Amino acid sequence: MAREKSPDILVDCPCCGAKLTIDPALQKVIAHEVPPKQATGPDLDHAASLLKEAAARREALFKQSTENEKTRSQLLERKFEEAFKKSKDEPITKPTRDIDL
Repeated sequence: MAREKSPDILVDCPCCGAKLTIDPALQKVIAHEVPPKQATGPDLDHAASLLKEAAARREALFKQSTENEKTRSQLLERKFEEAFKKSKDEPITKPTRDIDL
């Protein structure tokens, strides 16, 4: 009872591109050949542009923070002046302590 040997089926995997050898009699994969890796080196031009963009973004953030600090000092000075004016108009009173109550 010898079975006739049917030729193996060669199939390319649609996902990864691997080559599969399938035995039709067994209905199983009997060999698997890994696809060759494509050389994907770093794109130095793209990396350089990314670094320039990051440097520009850092510089913009730094300028914004210095402007915020200038505005902050002016705001605090203005608040101090308003509080000083308000305290000038109020009469001087002795603060109440807990023990005085």
